[in-house]
Amino acid sequence: MALTEPTLVIEQLTKTYPTAEGSLSILRGVNLMMGRGEALAITGPSGSGKSTLLYLLGALDTPTSGRVILAGQQPFQLNSREQAHFRNTQVGFIFQDHHLLPQCSVLENVLIPLLAGPGADAESESRARTLLDRVGLADRLSHRPAQLSGGERQRVAVCRSLINKPVLLLADEPTGNLDRATAESVGSLLLELNHEQNTLLVCVTHSPELAARFPRQTVLKDGQLEEQLIEH
Repeated sequence: MALTEPTLVIEQLTKTYPTAEGSLSILRGVNLMMGRGEALAITGPSGSGKSTLLYLLGALDTPTSGRVILAGQQPFQLNSREQAHFRNTQVGFIFQDHHLLPQCSVLENVLIPLLAGPGADAESESRARTLLDRVGLADRLSHRPAQLSGGERQRVAVCRSLINKPVLLLADEPTGNLDRATAESVGSLLLELNHEQNTLLVCVTHSPELAARFPRQTVLKDGQLEEQLIEH
């Protein structure tokens, strides 16, 4: 079987912050390769740099050194306008807090990422409706976030992250604010949609239960990623 080129390549990624006591090194040469359809969980203690790594992958922050290559593009070689377009079209974000706009309906919230481009059209609205139907919210299209449960709001956020058909889906503690049963449901949904949409999924979590469900698991320790062997 022919080998395919990895879709995501991280090479010797570092991040250092200046402090009064000197430089603080958070990431110390992170390396990673992933292909389409793969799902990776990143665990590690608080302050180990998990969210920092996620922000670098999404071009929300700039590394001190190293390279990120996603679908042949190197976001840190782009200008600010090109980077913004890269984030909007190539990367989907899911955070611990859903960040839905309270004045907008469920359907409108899912369509918001399209406002940075040409706007919503009939095709994109149809995709939004299809995604919301897939996550069991077809009867909530006109509801406002305040009328939804926490799990429902997070499902809307998942749909919003997928509306632009991103290559990479980044989830930062996506079940952190949910009860156990709802967290399990949202975790299942993330993994199912990752497979169905053929995206790359990178999830940062403190939950060992959620991490254990991922086919690839890593620990961020001493500024580097350590791949965990999974027993079957």
